[in-house]
Amino acid sequence: MLNKIAVIGGGNIGGVLVQEIVRRRLARNVALVDVKEPELAKGKALDISEGLPVLCTDIKVEGSKEYDVIAGADMVINTAGVPRTTRPDGTIPTREELLTTNLKITDAVSAGISKNCRNAMIISIANPLDAIVYRLNMNLKPSRAKLMGMAGVLDSNRYRYFVAEAAGVSVDNVEAIVLGGHGDSMLPIRSACRIAGMPVEKFVSSDKLDAIEARTRKAGGEVVKLLGVGSAFVSPAWSALEMAEAIIFDKKKILPVSAILKGEYGVEGLFIGVPAIMGAGGMEKVIEVDLTASEKEAFAKSVASVQKTADEVIEMTK
Repeated sequence: MLNKIAVIGGGNIGGVLVQEIVRRRLARNVALVDVKEPELAKGKALDISEGLPVLCTDIKVEGSKEYDVIAGADMVINTAGVPRTTRPDGTIPTREELLTTNLKITDAVSAGISKNCRNAMIISIANPLDAIVYRLNMNLKPSRAKLMGMAGVLDSNRYRYFVAEAAGVSVDNVEAIVLGGHGDSMLPIRSACRIAGMPVEKFVSSDKLDAIEARTRKAGGEVVKLLGVGSAFVSPAWSALEMAEAIIFDKKKILPVSAILKGEYGVEGLFIGVPAIMGAGGMEKVIEVDLTASEKEAFAKSVASVQKTADEVIEMTK
């Protein structure tokens, strides 16, 4: 249990995060900040606090529109940003289209963290994921281990669910991993997908796997279209909490996270989704996966896409 976890952004993901942090007893104090809606964070904090007797816990939950509420946090989970929402014509903005607005929000988030909890571990969920975590790194310049993006955990869990559904087996039996950027260029690694330790092709045909992998890349948009307003919120929150628990309980758990690479996979200075050992030190070690020739090619394309977005971030800074 940590002393304090802060959640930035009081929308759907933020609300799920706070209630789950309390229910799982991950911190003695939980802070929620939302600068857009003056009373939203206070209202959600009060609602959750009034349910504490049901859980028989005395965790302190505080909400505010001011960043000083996150002072002294050991961990920050950032959800702040404009979500993907269906337009009147039925189209959905790409993650990249959100970039301009959400970079401005990220600069404010960075200032709040810098002033109030400079040494906190940071898990960022806001989209476009790879660009936002890149901007946080530009602004805060934390140690490599202390800043990571949540994308691969969510994408890999979606992949696992779709494979389990097609194979007619428990999701517990499926191991799967998705690498690369968080977007259309993401790369489900079929060669690393196993069902009870056996190759996935033993249970699911190649054609079905092609369809599953295509669906995985578009899974976020699928949820957006079905919801009509807003985007996925429960699965992203649970995925971020899987990362948080690996850190809080020093699990040394291998999870796919968006981490800044320092030569691994031949990449330097970009946040790319890769498997990493997660423990008390944060992102403790990047694991390099043996990829097939076709997977290496697809991974390189994904890296190029992330590089393009990073270049846009730098250009907007100028």
